[in-house]
Amino acid sequence: MKSAHEREQLIKDINVLLTQAYDSTLDEIHALLKRIDDVDDEEDLKAIKEAREDIRINGTVSWDEIQNEIRNDINKDVV
Repeated sequence: MKSAHEREQLIKDINVLLTQAYDSTLDEIHALLKRIDDVDDEEDLKAIKEAREDIRINGTVSWDEIQNEIRNDINKDVV
C-alpha cells in the first residue's frame, strides 16, 4: 500500500496526463476503470458468499477466540 504522499503524487501525475489526453482516450480510460471496479465488486461478492458458506459449514468463531488469536499473533511477533 502506498503512503499518502505517494498516492497524492501519483494522482497529480495522472491528472496531468488526463488533461493532455484526447477525448477518445478518456473514454477508453473511463471504460477500463469501470471494468476494474466491476471486477473488484464481483470479487468482493464472491468472498462474501464463500465466507457465508464457510460459516454455514463450519459455524462461527466467538469474539473471545478471535481476541485470543490476535493476542497469540502479537506475542509471536514480539518474541
